[in-house]
Amino acid sequence: MKTVELTVRTGSRRGPFDLTDACARFVAGSGDGLLAVFVPHATAGLVVMELGAGSEEDLLAALDRILPRDERWRHRHGSPGHGADHVVPLLAPPSLTVPVVGGRLVLGTWQSIALLDPNPDNATRTIRLSFLAG
Repeated sequence: MKTVELTVRTGSRRGPFDLTDACARFVAGSGDGLLAVFVPHATAGLVVMELGAGSEEDLLAALDRILPRDERWRHRHGSPGHGADHVVPLLAPPSLTVPVVGGRLVLGTWQSIALLDPNPDNATRTIRLSFLAG
């Protein structure tokens, strides 16, 4: 297995951050196998979705409807509504697996791999990529 750690600078911006190119570069020339993507943070997750064409804004709007950023949460440190960020892994898990064939990610035409970070309090995130050859 080969593995690497990426640093993603999110600043204070909430939203999805595209990891697809970094993932594709990591598996390039690796043959067949599985790419595991993992985010070791309690307030972020991973998604496979279409990016662009308004999808990012739609994702955040849906997330805010499902997990309102207000004071209803028992977990109350950080920015207002931060408790909602700790429930994000319910909807966007901290790991995902993508097939790799011939050193290329097997994604649909409009699919991208993205970090979902709704938490404006953390400016930097770590992502672990691991390739298991098959």
